[in-house]
Amino acid sequence: MFIQQFFRKGAQLTEEVLKENERLRERIAELEGENGRLRAHLASDTAIRDLLRKIEQLEAEKVELVHRSVQMEAVSDRFSARHSEVEAELASLANLYVATSQLHASPNVRHVLRNIKELLAQLVGAAKFGIYLASDDRKELVALTAEGMNFADIATLPADSGIIGQAFSSGELFYDTENDVSKGTVERPAAAVPLFIDGQPIGVIVVFGTLSQKTSFNDEDGQLFRLLGAQAAPALVSARLFTDAGRKVPGVQAFLDLED
Repeated sequence: MFIQQFFRKGAQLTEEVLKENERLRERIAELEGENGRLRAHLASDTAIRDLLRKIEQLEAEKVELVHRSVQMEAVSDRFSARHSEVEAELASLANLYVATSQLHASPNVRHVLRNIKELLAQLVGAAKFGIYLASDDRKELVALTAEGMNFADIATLPADSGIIGQAFSSGELFYDTENDVSKGTVERPAAAVPLFIDGQPIGVIVVFGTLSQKTSFNDEDGQLFRLLGAQAAPALVSARLFTDAGRKVPGVQAFLDLED
């Protein structure tokens, strides 16, 4: 009886041990599964962190590239602006060179006057203008030639009154910067350019009005006016003296005998 109970107890214990072992194996399997999920999750988190770091690096690179692009655009804009300025300066110098060449290209007074008229029309856009020299008593300005105006109306002008007279007597260049220069008048001309010989005004170029599409003057026009003021009178006087000398070039002795 005892032996039967002993073996029965042993069988129960063995069965309980087997069941507990089975539960342990199942728990181990569960833990292994959970561990696997944790490892997978950890690997996923690491990949996400790596991806976030990569995104941050790319964002930083993008910001740097954008910054460099902005800097390059600024440099490009400055270069383009300076390039445009240089082109404008070269164009202005070319116009001034052409003007100077034309003024002194002929020893004939009529040709010099024609060249001045062409420069005024082509480079300044003048439509109505006159070229004047002072009378011997310097009380009147006498027109040598005119364009776009009734010559009788502007053949002579007072040398001591109005904008034109003031420009002549003071020797100060005037060109309108406030009004539409295509609508200039005798009383309010678009420009009055004193003509100089040896620093003294001897006449004036008057632009009464410009072409309809030319409504204002710019710095380049001002430079051309100054050049005409300095060069037109010497060109006219030189041509007149050359004609008076019988269109003959003086001999070398005439230059050697020059007095200071």
